[in-house]
Amino acid sequence: MKSLLTALLLIVLALPSQATRIKEVAAVAGVRSNPLTGYGLVVGLDGTGDQTTQSPFTNQSLTAMLQQFGITLPPGVTASPRNIAAVVVTTQLPAFAQPGQQLDVTVASIGNAKSLRGGTLITTPLKGADGQIYALAQGNLIVGGAGASAGGSKVQINHLSAGRVPAGATVERAVPTPLNQGAFIQLDLNSVDFATARAVAGAINKAKGEGTAQAMDGRVIRVKAPLNPDERVGFLADIENLPFDLATPAARIVINARTGSVVMNQAVTLGPCAVAHGNLSVTIASTPQVSQPGPLSGGQTVVTEKVDITLKQEPGPLVQMPASAKLADVVKALSALGATPGDLLAILQAMKSAGALQAELEVI
Repeated sequence: MKSLLTALLLIVLALPSQATRIKEVAAVAGVRSNPLTGYGLVVGLDGTGDQTTQSPFTNQSLTAMLQQFGITLPPGVTASPRNIAAVVVTTQLPAFAQPGQQLDVTVASIGNAKSLRGGTLITTPLKGADGQIYALAQGNLIVGGAGASAGGSKVQINHLSAGRVPAGATVERAVPTPLNQGAFIQLDLNSVDFATARAVAGAINKAKGEGTAQAMDGRVIRVKAPLNPDERVGFLADIENLPFDLATPAARIVINARTGSVVMNQAVTLGPCAVAHGNLSVTIASTPQVSQPGPLSGGQTVVTEKVDITLKQEPGPLVQMPASAKLADVVKALSALGATPGDLLAILQAMKSAGALQAELEVI
């Protein structure tokens, strides 16, 4: 498996590099999506809804909904249905969305419902950060999981307390964008890089004329655009597909401490160093022992534990790593240690402290 991964890595590194388009590294300022959130109820569940005694907000929501339809429960009567669940509904309102456009929504339980499978979301207003309603959601849920339980045993596949409603929301209000305001538009790079900002501005000036674009800093490029909306759209369609040579990124290694994943880019280099890595294992064995009292002694049987602790440290190989400027050589050198991803985290940090690893370490 390790040799296969190394071979795949060498094939990827051998592929010729291609020019990058502006649309892949930058976006027009103000042209973005907006998150929408709402609180609603899912009905029609097969006895897998919220237990209203433990989720009182579900009962309150049901009472408020019934009052909107002119139904008032008698004093002292509390409904306790098992086919209803309180949920949070979320979606993203894309840029330039217009009233009547349909959006997919995600529905997630906030109570103790066992499953939302087979449920129907009733009309739920979706609000933006300003508290205004921008969409209304309703529809039948699609839950990717499945489960069954009986006699105290339970089996479950995937997640049952969240689902989606395809095209379940209808946009009711549009969000204005500053695309057609002013004589200039602003391009924002996805990450700060002065070389990339200069390259993007240069590509636009080469295609549209000198002075059209100006790099303001390591992220912002100001571009002079036509005032006519139709011409401005065509202008943006042209410049977002302009190719340019992307500068070599800064050497960086990203480590996920929770999963043990280690990802490094092509710019990572390794200085000459020697690494020794050994495994330390601790084994604890517990054996129950029964002590029986003598005949007619009136004593009681006592169960004791006999614990044996063994500490074993296996010697690790001392691997000499020569200086290298290729990512493939770095990966092969680390693989020669036979280290797991969790071990690589400690090894890379030690290399960085020793000055042998020329890269920025980022732990996520």
